[in-house]
Amino acid sequence: MNRCEWAANELMISYHDEEWGVPLHDDRMLFEFLILEGAQAGLSWNTILQKRQNYRAAFDDFDPEAISRYGDDKVQSLLADAGIIRNRLKIAATIGNAKAYLAVVQEFGSFDSYIWGIVGGSPKANAWKSMSEVPAKTTESDTMTKELKARGFKFIGSTICYAFMQATGMVNDHKVDCFRHGQV
Repeated sequence: MNRCEWAANELMISYHDEEWGVPLHDDRMLFEFLILEGAQAGLSWNTILQKRQNYRAAFDDFDPEAISRYGDDKVQSLLADAGIIRNRLKIAATIGNAKAYLAVVQEFGSFDSYIWGIVGGSPKANAWKSMSEVPAKTTESDTMTKELKARGFKFIGSTICYAFMQATGMVNDHKVDCFRHGQV
């Protein structure tokens, strides 16, 4: 069975085979991926996947309303939590992003309708023969970055946005010979 070569261990294989590239329209899960992609900055996705359950526990299962109310005591608790990336700027960005997310939901009715609207509402199917062909960012991820930053989101660069787009199925970047390419 052919799969994208980055799926090199059991955790990454499971993520590749079950989640990566599947069009996602659940608001809470979209928020989770946005936060986790920002947490990944400077790190590997494998590291984030290993800590994903800890993130869910530490950040109230990515409930944006709960996160938006975090104060100094909770921030100190998160900075002491070895189960997550203990970076003050990333933690502050998560709290600020929860507030920005809630403002988007208030304005658009759902984060899903807003974020998918940025990319035209449907997945883009690519036909890469090699992972070396896959870009780190695109004009669409540049646009998403500009839109999100204008709304107050942090830790949202074009590379992070493109990884978010890949993870949530806004683009299908499975290689053409990967068994998942035709499935998603």
